[in-house]
Amino acid sequence: MDLASLTVVLRTALSPSPEERKVAEESLNQFQHTPQHLVRLLLIIVDGTCDMGVRQVASIHFKNFVAKYWSPHGPGSEPHKVSESDKNMVRENILGFIVQVPPLLRAQLGECIKTVIIAEYPEKWPTLLHWVKCNLLLQDQQILGALYVLRLLARKYEFKSDEERTPLYLIIEETFPLLLNVFSKLVQVVNPTIEVADLIKLICKIFWSSIYLEIPRQLFDPSVFGSWMILFLNILERPVPLEGQLTDPEVRKSWGWWKVKKWTIHILNRLYTRFGDVKLQRPESKAFAQMFQKNYAGRILGCYLQMLNAVRIGEYLPDRVINLLLQYLGSSIPKNSMYQLLQPQLDIVLFEIVFPLMCFNDDDQKLWSEDPHEYVRKGYDIIEDLYSPRTAAMDFVSELMRKRGKANFQKFIQFIVDVFRRYDEAVEFKPFRQKDGALLAIGTLCDKLKKTEPYKSELECLLMQHVLPEFTSPIGHLRAKAAWVAGQYANINFSDQNIFRRVFHCVIAGFKDPELPVRVDSVFALRAFVEACVDLNEIRSILPQLLDEFFKLMNEVENEDLVLTLETIVDRFGEEMAPYAFGLCQNLASAFWRCLNSSESDDDADDSGALAAVGCLRAISTILESVNRLPHLFVQIEPTVLPILQKMLTTDGQDVFEEVLDIVLYLTFYSPTISLEMWSLWPLIMDALSDWAIDFFDNILVPLDKFISRGTSHFLTCKDPDYQQSLWKTLSSIMSDPNIDDADIEPVPKLIEVVFQNCKGQVDHWVEPYLRITIERLRRAERPYLKCLLIAVIADAFYYNPALTLGLLHKLGVAVEVFNLWFQMLQEVKKSGLRANFRREHDKKVCCLGLTSVLGLPADQLPGEAFERVFKATLDLLVSYKDQIAEADKQDDADDDDDDDMDGFHDDDEDEDESDKEMGDDAEDGDEDDSQKLQKLPAEARGFQLNNDDDSDDDYSDDEELQSPIDEVDPFIFFIDTIQAVQECNPARFQNLTRSLDFHYQALASGVAQHAEQRKVEIEKEKLEKASSE
Repeated sequence: MDLASLTVVLRTALSPSPEERKVAEESLNQFQHTPQHLVRLLLIIVDGTCDMGVRQVASIHFKNFVAKYWSPHGPGSEPHKVSESDKNMVRENILGFIVQVPPLLRAQLGECIKTVIIAEYPEKWPTLLHWVKCNLLLQDQQILGALYVLRLLARKYEFKSDEERTPLYLIIEETFPLLLNVFSKLVQVVNPTIEVADLIKLICKIFWSSIYLEIPRQLFDPSVFGSWMILFLNILERPVPLEGQLTDPEVRKSWGWWKVKKWTIHILNRLYTRFGDVKLQRPESKAFAQMFQKNYAGRILGCYLQMLNAVRIGEYLPDRVINLLLQYLGSSIPKNSMYQLLQPQLDIVLFEIVFPLMCFNDDDQKLWSEDPHEYVRKGYDIIEDLYSPRTAAMDFVSELMRKRGKANFQKFIQFIVDVFRRYDEAVEFKPFRQKDGALLAIGTLCDKLKKTEPYKSELECLLMQHVLPEFTSPIGHLRAKAAWVAGQYANINFSDQNIFRRVFHCVIAGFKDPELPVRVDSVFALRAFVEACVDLNEIRSILPQLLDEFFKLMNEVENEDLVLTLETIVDRFGEEMAPYAFGLCQNLASAFWRCLNSSESDDDADDSGALAAVGCLRAISTILESVNRLPHLFVQIEPTVLPILQKMLTTDGQDVFEEVLDIVLYLTFYSPTISLEMWSLWPLIMDALSDWAIDFFDNILVPLDKFISRGTSHFLTCKDPDYQQSLWKTLSSIMSDPNIDDADIEPVPKLIEVVFQNCKGQVDHWVEPYLRITIERLRRAERPYLKCLLIAVIADAFYYNPALTLGLLHKLGVAVEVFNLWFQMLQEVKKSGLRANFRREHDKKVCCLGLTSVLGLPADQLPGEAFERVFKATLDLLVSYKDQIAEADKQDDADDDDDDDMDGFHDDDEDEDESDKEMGDDAEDGDEDDSQKLQKLPAEARGFQLNNDDDSDDDYSDDEELQSPIDEVDPFIFFIDTIQAVQECNPARFQNLTRSLDFHYQALASGVAQHAEQRKVEIEKEKLEKASSE
């Protein structure tokens, strides 16, 4: 297709007619792989005489084509190669074109350059750096192009570390001197234009990417670093030009000069928090940290305090800039030298800047009134917190009171009490917004107030006097704040339970508030009250109405925190939720589809709909867990959730795959039977596992096990689809792939084990192929735990059919090799004396059953010498297995005793982090968030997903929770029965064995025989107890 024809097709792609657009798109797809196609698109993009709409369509098509086809091995790419001649033409011309096109098209070409840089720099595009250097020496547009490309280059290495970062060193060495020179000239421009701001912003971004993870060696030179800092401080200290600023704050914050200011503060904050702290630095970087602290940290603090003064006097400062400035101040609090600089102005900062930022403001009121849904979204969006001055103010107050509370806590609380007093005393014009800020402060400091006397004893009074009255306030945001604060204090020890009830009922009443944000904050607070509630009767009587209101709100708002509250309710009430389980799942499924549709139609990065959709899936899992002893409910719920599973087990569900698999697990684990509809998920799971879901193999493992173990007949008999064949195809592909790590292979032998154990006598034709891939991988395996699992497959095969398996090992010529390795692994011990391999009870048991099965083979298949060797190895392993079980039982008894001792014990965690106590030390915040998601999966899942740390001496203790057909087989009884059968069938063979055993093994054999008899008695007793209980 020539240039003119391509232009016509692109113009047709803009047609209002869907049919014409479809024809154009088909034509583009048809000719996109023809020679020169990329080059022609590029020529149209830079043709200033061409219609802008056509140029834009060309740029989008060009960008998409490059992303998909330039690097055939890239993520999401396809194996259609772009010809080398076309690639060369693009590389030679695209850099020059970047400055010839308007910003809209430049963004598309920039994405293309980024794709090529990621794929080919430096190996296949070695001239790129030279081009950048040459253009940095030129003027105006050429410099813009050089900076634009250099930004893309630096960004490639922003998050790289160690050797992957090496190319960046050369980039910095070659370009930073030139970049510094350009930067210096730009800063000296008198009455700079907005175009100058754009260039400086690019330089800031380049510098940011280059120093994000580590300081480049060149900047360790104080004179070089000082030259950069002079320019950054110049930018920081000079006022933003008034000319050109717009009044609309949404547009104003994106204005070029404010962007420059923001990026400068970003860089200075990064230098301070990551590289300017002597305690955090490696020894070789300490000199830099000391230099930064001495020469720059204090000066930056002074500049920031001056900038924050704009908040006091009502001048404009972008939210993100305020947020960053307060972050720096917060980081300065623990450092004595910086805190001393901050102290003289601390009261002004705290009471005249930080507190006003915590108060409800005009922007809040506008959003509350005009778009309450957006108000709610912003209030619960963690991305918004990164930009929010209010969040930064709350963090500053928290850090100040935690690190320097001795000098500031009482003073600040007194200030808040004064706000409350003025509010209560006011008659006509109450300071509603200041009361809102004071309540926010009280909620922010809840952890410290709960632990600090005399405030700790006054919390109930605080709630009664200053929080409870606001539930009936005529001001909506105060009603919402009252609910939020109440939730923060729901878990205190109420001396008067009536106060708890009053506040609790006020929160519940908020469900019917006319204002949406109040209803949402009430639901959020309810979660804390449900967790803290001792007497669930407080909730039980109103549970149906509560759930109705809850789902009305979920129909209005997509919010993850709403779903978390529902999870808490379900968790607390357990099986009592059974009457509501079906309705809850229906509502959650409907909410999931709404959230998903909202997410797919919304291209915004801060996607609350997607988060809420994940929450819906988690809540469904929580409900299924709560009713797991009521299998009939699973039959009712399955049709509701099945369409979700069918859609989200494809690539559409990659972001929620783990949550979806949890639901599949519950349905396959607890349903009375696995329905044919559920079997429709098997091909989807297999396709995902073969294509992209290898990282989820541990999560996939247990549902597949349940399909096979609980639906064995269907697994074996169905031929359309052929489940046995699809399993073999997937497992063999994974097992034979040399690029898949040993750790990722581990679920494969576990699944083979599931097949052999559950399909005994029915899959003879699969024994040889599975043995082949097992032995092939065993020869390449390096990870000890994988070797144990692969040997366990061979043991399972012997237990499945010993004669068939031994014959196949001889056929493959590996029988001696396998047994030698097996016995070698059985004999290996760690320095501690513990076994190095087969450390789990399950692994030992499988080996015992496999080796015992070998002992049952006739003499012509297992000669006397081999028979004795297997017999001794099995005895040793049985004794080890018996000792491990005894130790585990003893540990269980000890744990039970510990649990009894812990009853009623509560850790108040009274530790205070107060750096005032050690003024000579810069205390650092070493706190970590200890909270973690606890997935409530069946015990079997936990057993399968153990942490297999090969360097740990801890044996695994969850084996008894794994359900398998061999659970009913006692290895001691099986061993004795097998040996007795040998004795009956071949007395001479048995006598030869007993004569060859030394005293040690005779004693072991006698002990095992006695234990087998004991086990028979115990098993009979257990059966009788079970029968009587039924």
